[in-house]
Amino acid sequence: MASPLSKFPIDLAKYKKLTLDASQPKLTAEQKSTLKENIRLLRDAIVLFTATGAARGVSGHTGGAYDTVPEVCIALSLFEGSERYLPILFDEAGHRVATQYLLSALQGHIPPEHLLHYREANSRLPGHPELGLTPGVKFSSGRLGHMWPHVNGVALAHRDKVIFCLGSDGSQQEGNDAEAARLAVAQGLNIKLLIDDNDVTIAGHPSDYLKGYDLQKTLEGHGLKVYTVQGEDIDALWGAMASVINHNGPAAVIAKRLMAPGIPDIEGSTHGHDVIPVKSATKYLISRGYPESLISEIFGSIKPAALPYSYIGSTKETAANRAIFGEAVNLVLDKLSKEEAAKKVMVIDSDLEGSTGLKVIHQKHPEVFIPSGIMERGNFSAAAGFGFDADKFGVFSTFSAFLEMVISEITMARLNNCNVLCHFSHSGGVYMRSSEEGWTSSDIPCSIQLMKWQTTPVTLVSTHSSLTTVSRMFNPGYTSPQTQLQMIAIVKQVFFERGIRFVFSTRSKVPYILKEDGKTKFFEGDYKFVPGKDETIIEGTAGMAWTLALINKPTLNVVDEQTMRKIGSSPFVLVVESFNQKTGLGSKFGTWLLERGLTPRYGYMGTVKEGCGGLAEQIPYQGLDPQSIIAKIKQLSQ
Repeated sequence: MASPLSKFPIDLAKYKKLTLDASQPKLTAEQKSTLKENIRLLRDAIVLFTATGAARGVSGHTGGAYDTVPEVCIALSLFEGSERYLPILFDEAGHRVATQYLLSALQGHIPPEHLLHYREANSRLPGHPELGLTPGVKFSSGRLGHMWPHVNGVALAHRDKVIFCLGSDGSQQEGNDAEAARLAVAQGLNIKLLIDDNDVTIAGHPSDYLKGYDLQKTLEGHGLKVYTVQGEDIDALWGAMASVINHNGPAAVIAKRLMAPGIPDIEGSTHGHDVIPVKSATKYLISRGYPESLISEIFGSIKPAALPYSYIGSTKETAANRAIFGEAVNLVLDKLSKEEAAKKVMVIDSDLEGSTGLKVIHQKHPEVFIPSGIMERGNFSAAAGFGFDADKFGVFSTFSAFLEMVISEITMARLNNCNVLCHFSHSGGVYMRSSEEGWTSSDIPCSIQLMKWQTTPVTLVSTHSSLTTVSRMFNPGYTSPQTQLQMIAIVKQVFFERGIRFVFSTRSKVPYILKEDGKTKFFEGDYKFVPGKDETIIEGTAGMAWTLALINKPTLNVVDEQTMRKIGSSPFVLVVESFNQKTGLGSKFGTWLLERGLTPRYGYMGTVKEGCGGLAEQIPYQGLDPQSIIAKIKQLSQ
């Protein structure tokens, strides 16, 4: 049977090197034929190995990399013929990382069969390109909007070179690119943008939610020379690329095309943004002439990694806190008339509504919802401005990794006493799909698992908190729900409170926490969230079967004095969290104890290194698995 270690079934040796010269703006019949063959070959390879990500349950983002293969093949052919180019294909879309891995294989840095380990933990093939991690990868992409400004600096250092930067209609929505355009034009930088305009982003189509957004007019307004062509017309694409190369200064080719052209199941749809389903990839590859048995065996041999532990103290049933956020907001809005809701509340999206829980608000309460683009700073400020009046409330949401985009805007909102409920999803550092949009975390069942062994009353503070530096800087309401039930309670409690409120959620689905009877769920029934109040999940008493006290700290920037005294009277305290050990709750908690004259033995655990990708592997990789926590408790208890 074939396996991920089998020989790569698509023969990349069939890729034919081609030399193109920008002074010759028309392709010969032979050049055109070779380009088309190369494009088909590389697109087939991308479909195959990105679909292995779907098979192992770790995503893969097929569409963007698949789309831009024609531009990539032409650029490689230009590199072959001249030293006037810097031979790096910078890319603003980190999700198009499959392109960079395919180039690594083509150039001999990794064997082609290694591509079948795409986004597998410890494979060094994460969800965004990382310089120094993957052989052959020449840059780290960061997130949308970060690369063009970086490439400006590269161009300033290499004024004698033509430099390519792959872009997209999504990345061009970021304000960073507007700034980069102005500098590139002012300095006459020899940057050539190759922009894939497929009118698809995560949440929908820019032509629907950003009326007036026109890439050609925008870039021409900054002073760039722009050519707009149909990206699947190879003659037109080559002519445009030759023209921008021959233009002295920054210029762009906008390649319009459907998302994932030629893949029937996902062509033109938002489904093409993420990984192609195995079934669709199999159908496509069979239509391209690859043996069904071989393709099926490759995908069938890949299994998602299983969790290494069985947990007690939590349910097998799971749900996503990030999705529950939107349901919780709907519960608040349901009590208002449509007219009152529209007057009092505004919810704005940054093209992430399906990932941050806002989609259900869009569906049920469109009267309060504004779909918007990939422009977090402007969207946050719009939410804050709506909440400038005392009786109006803005709601803003994005990934936790993107919070840094709005730090200064948070300051301005605070100074203007604005009302903003902020939901930052994908926080924490545990069950992570890849080293991409920040860390994603599970909940605290790994902590509950270790309750059986200790015979001394001690205290374990467990949280999946994040970014306590922000809470200390601005002192807004700052909460981190532990389960879906607590998320609902928190949103209900704080929705109409004045000021800025931060709610953080995980990416991963998490279980419900159970009480000591092993049946009753915490946070259900008549539970009410009290800001600033810590919650005892399990009491610690010598002689009991459950002997560790487990404290949930949902409000991370406020000290609960009563609970702090209780914690401080224990023989030792251990803070376990899934965020950076250097800046998380644990880095502050010890100081809080000492300020109150409380001196238990103290330890804290959090993430300590960059992620390796993968789902089940992330907790033990960070040393946050049950055995590591138990070892730390044993050390503290001696």
